[in-house]
Amino acid sequence: MKTVQEWLTEYGESHQNKTNKLIHWICIPLIILSLVGLLMSIPNVAFLENNGLNWAYLAVILAIGYYFFLSPSLGVAMLIIFFGIIYLVEVIAESSNMYPLWGISLIVFVLAWIGQFYGHKIEGKKPSFLLDVQFLLIGPLWLVSSIYRKLNIKY
Repeated sequence: MKTVQEWLTEYGESHQNKTNKLIHWICIPLIILSLVGLLMSIPNVAFLENNGLNWAYLAVILAIGYYFFLSPSLGVAMLIIFFGIIYLVEVIAESSNMYPLWGISLIVFVLAWIGQFYGHKIEGKKPSFLLDVQFLLIGPLWLVSSIYRKLNIKY
């Protein structure tokens, strides 16, 4: 089992170009936001609804568990970030009278992934998740860990 630092170092190897990094700072949060929106748009099954959950909450709980397993310190940051993302998605869902949440989320999701692949074209390296799907969960940690490093917070 890799340590969080091993995951972050390996992820960082294909994210050296400044433009690609900037694109990731924009697109990773948009992908998470849109994914939560898409998951919130899936109709609930009785089990989830009876427990006050939906598909997005379930996915977030599992992701947070993974983050806490890798690094409790980074897990706390991701918990706070996910609370903000869920709140933002709920605001979007309530305030968008013209377009359904799933439609908005799908457009953002596709555009953000186009941005990600463009960034990797500039970088000249394939996205890390093509090597291991777990890197899809490491991308957000990579962003948060860079903030932690600048603030001298250990993770």
